[in-house]
Amino acid sequence: MLATAVVAAVTTPAILLSVTPALADAKQSAASQAQQRGEQDKPSIEELEKAAEKAQKAYDDAVAADKAARAVLETALSDDAPLSVAAKAAKKEAADAATAKENADKALADAKAALAALPETATAEEKAAAEKAVTDAETAAVSAEGAKATADEKAATAGRARDDARVAAVREYSKVQNAAKAALKVKEAADKALADAKDEETEPEEPSCVFESKLSTVVTGLPSKIVAGSTTDFSLRVSNGTDRTLDEVSPRVYFHATDKGGYNVIDDAFHLQWSTTASPTWKNVDKGSNAGSISPLKAGAHADVKLRLKVDAKAPAGYGLAFVAGNYVNDDESCGGNLSTEYAFELLAAGSAVPDDVDDAEPGKTTPQTPDNKPQGGTSTTPVNSDNADNTADTGALASTGSPSALPQFATAAGAAMALGAVAVFVSRRRKAGSAS
Repeated sequence: MLATAVVAAVTTPAILLSVTPALADAKQSAASQAQQRGEQDKPSIEELEKAAEKAQKAYDDAVAADKAARAVLETALSDDAPLSVAAKAAKKEAADAATAKENADKALADAKAALAALPETATAEEKAAAEKAVTDAETAAVSAEGAKATADEKAATAGRARDDARVAAVREYSKVQNAAKAALKVKEAADKALADAKDEETEPEEPSCVFESKLSTVVTGLPSKIVAGSTTDFSLRVSNGTDRTLDEVSPRVYFHATDKGGYNVIDDAFHLQWSTTASPTWKNVDKGSNAGSISPLKAGAHADVKLRLKVDAKAPAGYGLAFVAGNYVNDDESCGGNLSTEYAFELLAAGSAVPDDVDDAEPGKTTPQTPDNKPQGGTSTTPVNSDNADNTADTGALASTGSPSALPQFATAAGAAMALGAVAVFVSRRRKAGSAS
């Protein structure tokens, strides 16, 4: 009977029994469908929506089960629970039985003391009455002792039943809690998969920028010999040879150099600034940044950007290239640019004397090479994007050029990466920023 009462007190409501199957079903819908179809066959939006609905239902059921299990737990822990009431009553009975035994023991002791205190002059009737009192007290004491033992056992049994019910309720609630947490994780994963799929479906395609040979970028005034520790001013002319206005044109200039051995890259020794008539204050050209912006540049027009190069005095003697290119982005998000032109120069150690008639650096005629070092021939027009220039810092192979300088393969093979790729990324970021506003 007692075991039946314990089971009845902690039996989990029927809703709890549905949590695990529902959770498993949601996991099957959310995670296993891809395996059934094959790894490369992505689920459709409709399938992901159904999986999310199942996961949501499993989670809702788990939350309801959690609430029901908590109610069971609170009932089991309550002093008003049937087993708690029974344990309390049994404990009181045991306490009353203990008191009754104490009284019976005292009564027996008093009866014995009264018998022993009878005087020699006591009558036979008095002796008989005292002896009977002792016998009755002994019988009562034995009965009280048995009643106490029975009450103690009953109280212990009732207490264990109450405690077992409480432990069982705590365990059941813990299981349901874990099921709810697992259901939440499945739901969140299903929701994320659906959201990601919708984002992929609605995300605009990345812009495809085009090569524009009629956008020219020409450097003037950059000497072919530069001394470390010096400051050199030169200019860049950007010309729009197309038949349309380019809404925003961004010149890009990047300096790359090595020591004479060709293995020690010293790009960080070069610091470039720009200014224009419209923006006369000198501004730094950080790695990956444009050398100003021309907005707009009309068809057939040109614009000049002033450039100032500062070279650290600690830079060793060596050889370098200036990569020059131009990108454009229109208001309709069409974009493009030219490929970079390379201007070779010699870097002299700090304190070196430079002749007054030193020639300006001219667009170099190098021998372009593919990444596997196979010569291609022709004039080098290396794509430029200083975002990725430092990725080639460890390149040490040398390539011959039209000048006496030995320039790294960096200059002829990959340069500083793709200008059109840089402007495409810019357009993509601008598009996303516009959609978020």
